[in-house]
Amino acid sequence: MTSWSLLRTVAVAACAMLVAFAINQAVVTVARRVASQRPESTPLSLLRRCRRPFILTIGTSLMLAGAGWAGLAPAPQDAARHLLVLLCLGSCAWLAARLVALLIDTSVRFSVRRQSASQVRRARTQASMLRRVSQAAIAVIALGAMLMTFPAVRTLGTSLLASAGLIGVIAGVAAQSTLGNVFAGIQMAFGDMVRIGDTVVVAGEWGTVEEITLTYVVVATWDQRRIVMPASYFAGRPFENWTRSDSRITGTALLHLDHSTPVDALRAEFEALLAKTDLWDGEGSALQVVDSTPSTIVVRALMTARDAGDAFELRCLVREKLIAYLRQEHPHALPRLALARAEHVAGADMADADAAGLETADTPGRENRGNGRAKAG
Repeated sequence: MTSWSLLRTVAVAACAMLVAFAINQAVVTVARRVASQRPESTPLSLLRRCRRPFILTIGTSLMLAGAGWAGLAPAPQDAARHLLVLLCLGSCAWLAARLVALLIDTSVRFSVRRQSASQVRRARTQASMLRRVSQAAIAVIALGAMLMTFPAVRTLGTSLLASAGLIGVIAGVAAQSTLGNVFAGIQMAFGDMVRIGDTVVVAGEWGTVEEITLTYVVVATWDQRRIVMPASYFAGRPFENWTRSDSRITGTALLHLDHSTPVDALRAEFEALLAKTDLWDGEGSALQVVDSTPSTIVVRALMTARDAGDAFELRCLVREKLIAYLRQEHPHALPRLALARAEHVAGADMADADAAGLETADTPGRENRGNGRAKAG
């Protein structure tokens, strides 16, 4: 390669990138004008995420078109063209993935404005799944297109086309578990059985669905742990979804109290307590005696909350405040342990002795002891 050829190559690359930057700037200018006329649209924020792949795609395309002007030798020119083709395919895949993600995010942003909380969670879950599926499909297509630019790979692909059915069967059997999780993830997203943000109980653990992928689901517990479950678990086993149709939930607090507890006064205090806290949603409440034992009664307090988190906080608050109220105003209502002194019954020893078949010869000694006690008295 001569210095003149190198200079022409650098000039072609520089001109291509300058034109790419100019085109990008023109698009940004048009987007700003649209944003000034329609404030509800957000083209600038969307274009900002596509800026780099857009410039790279335009630049590599222009370089590929102007590769003949570089004046390179046939061998270096072919290698440069091949490299530019690979870069162009990669940048196109990058741009396509960004555009698809932006379209999905924009559609979700505008569709959830007037929907309920459950519909919003459903839309976000489906958007997340669509984004992952589309990105995986774009990556596979781009990788296949890049590999087909190599003559050896193209020849190998043609020879393997005849045995594609057998390879597909073998791959399906080998990846049965993985494919099962993938289909289960798609089923979860579009079957609306579980969504991002739902409160669920899986494997005895209570938590919130934090992430749904094609193969696994992440559940965040209340103590900041993360439970990673395969997607097939939700498709093949029963689980609890507390926010399937509505996030409202009913909480309970049980109190074991004495039989002398003034239930009416306790109920009035319970209702006054709910009226003072924002954790109660105002939908329903009740305080009832649900069971009794020989020593206590079981009082159950029911109250509704907006979600599982508020319900847990409200249960703890009600339990704490009611116990404090009883301790201060009605201490006799708290559970007590009944104790009774065992008195010695006169003549019990005589009855036990007769039952055991003892001789009456012991009786004088007992009488003498009784006389001794009388004299001492």
